[in-house]
Amino acid sequence: MKLNTKLVMMMLSLLIIATLILFLMNQYSQNDLVQEMQESSTEVSKAIQLSVEDLTSETDVESLRLKDYLQQARNKGINEVNIINNEGEIINSSDPDKVGKMREIKKLEKGLKASRKGKGATGSHSLRPYDLVVPVIVGDEQLGYVQINLLLDNIRDIQHANFLRRLVATCMIFMFGIFLTIFLARRYTDPIHRLAAGVKKVSAGDLSVTFPLDSKDEIGELAENFNELVEKLREKEHLEKRLYEAEHLSKVGQLASGIAHEIRNPLNYISLAIDHLKSELLPSCPERGKELESIADNIKEEVRKANYMVLNFMNYGRPLKLRLHEVRYPELISKAMPLLQDKLNEQHIEVIEDIPADLPPMQVDPELMRNCLFNFITNAAQAMPDGGKITLGAAFVAGDNLFRLTFADQGSGIAPNDIDKIFQPYFTTKEAGIGLGLAITERIIKEHGGEMVVESQLGNGTTFTIILPMKKQGDV
Repeated sequence: MKLNTKLVMMMLSLLIIATLILFLMNQYSQNDLVQEMQESSTEVSKAIQLSVEDLTSETDVESLRLKDYLQQARNKGINEVNIINNEGEIINSSDPDKVGKMREIKKLEKGLKASRKGKGATGSHSLRPYDLVVPVIVGDEQLGYVQINLLLDNIRDIQHANFLRRLVATCMIFMFGIFLTIFLARRYTDPIHRLAAGVKKVSAGDLSVTFPLDSKDEIGELAENFNELVEKLREKEHLEKRLYEAEHLSKVGQLASGIAHEIRNPLNYISLAIDHLKSELLPSCPERGKELESIADNIKEEVRKANYMVLNFMNYGRPLKLRLHEVRYPELISKAMPLLQDKLNEQHIEVIEDIPADLPPMQVDPELMRNCLFNFITNAAQAMPDGGKITLGAAFVAGDNLFRLTFADQGSGIAPNDIDKIFQPYFTTKEAGIGLGLAITERIIKEHGGEMVVESQLGNGTTFTIILPMKKQGDV
């Protein structure tokens, strides 16, 4: 329901309630007023009846009877009753002092007129009294007049009380309206305040804010529009991140193409030079042939490794071409360890293999996976400058057809704020690093259809977990 509709319904409800209450109170007041007038009319009729009896009586008039009657009639507004004959003489009165006095007949105004007296019977200031003059006619003969002095205090009191009741009722209705307005104002301003606080968070860069849809009015529509705006901002932020990564990849590609010719040519020359030295020196030094051949092979392997790293660096911004072969995980480790063993021995680092004997072979690119092993073991060694243990674990989850490869070290760990950044290009905490090792490793794992999970605590080491699907022969 719209907010305007709610406000209109509230005003209409207040109007209906006010009209109904005032109508009921007016009916109640009218009933009281009619009843009071009926009772007053009844008393006036009794006074007229007594007056007729007095005017038609042939005996002396008893003034006490009229006086006694007036004591009962005062409650109904009758202040004084005078019975006057045709000559103007007051023959009976509720006030014995007025009996026998004369009144000018011509000055008597028939009907109900305001009295010229300003005081009531008690002498205290009250409402202005009224005189009711009624001619007494029996048959065709007029016997005299009845003058009744009325005080309409009761009727005025009823009207005054009715006015006060209506005033109180009106004030109560408006007070109820005010409290209802305050309640509704708070009910509708609180969501607005929450929206304003959420907008401040969004403007500060917090795009995790979600505005609750508590109603279907304008505030609900506003919250829904804000949610759509925040969602578009999230999409924009995601696109900006992708654009930022694309720019970095472009820079990497430009840098790679620039250094490729500068590095690969010397590497090729070194490799050719090693082959030449092997062919020239080995026949002339047969007693040291094995030693020289081993040194030459290690140099060539290091050159090949450096050349392969340059190729990976060049191809970082390009899709990788996997050359899948069936290979056993222990064989990959055995080919990677000889090139790392001397460095590990210098740092007093022990590599422990926790690999089950029945681990099935994997369909992977051997060169790329060997590169991953180099990166994991090298990073673990750099995190343990004082020595320690590196545990290479492996398991096959038959139910999910997945390989789980783990690399656990006892190093210094990774700060919580850096865990989400370690796979970003150029991010590194090492002075001599370029920040591409883990980024390239993550790309290789993703190209194989797998994923990487990292768990680390400062001072308690780090564990990288690789989850690889079991590919069948011919899968790409």
